[in-house]
Amino acid sequence: MAANITELKQQIFFDLMNIVGRVFVLVKYSEDVVIGNRGFLPEEKEKGLVLVFNSRMNFNWDESGIAAKLVFGAATEKCFIPADSILSVFSPELSAQFVTSAEKRAESHESAKPVKPEPAKPVKDVKSNKDNKVVEVDFRKKR
Repeated sequence: MAANITELKQQIFFDLMNIVGRVFVLVKYSEDVVIGNRGFLPEEKEKGLVLVFNSRMNFNWDESGIAAKLVFGAATEKCFIPADSILSVFSPELSAQFVTSAEKRAESHESAKPVKPEPAKPVKDVKSNKDNKVVEVDFRKKR
């Protein structure tokens, strides 16, 4: 059983990963979060950033947080997400989510606002919008 909230987030993350093979994480904006050279976009600073991890990725989650190389469009960015900056861990395939309250952390980070993750909107092809530095990908399985 998890001894604290960080361990519980980590346990749920890996349980979902083992069941489905991918996990979504909602990350709040914080000076401690590193998203390579890309950083947070203005909208992401307000609403948070959803990151997708799958079982084929090389990442490490230790007591301080998740370290990984993530791809944004064509650019690979070295990232670090402190466990305290993870607001929710969820899986659309299982209709399951674990959400933590940001109220306590919001006192020390006035810009943080709790948000509810919206399901990813499926698209037909990979689209890149160079102005917004956002890439939309269709993760549905092809049959």
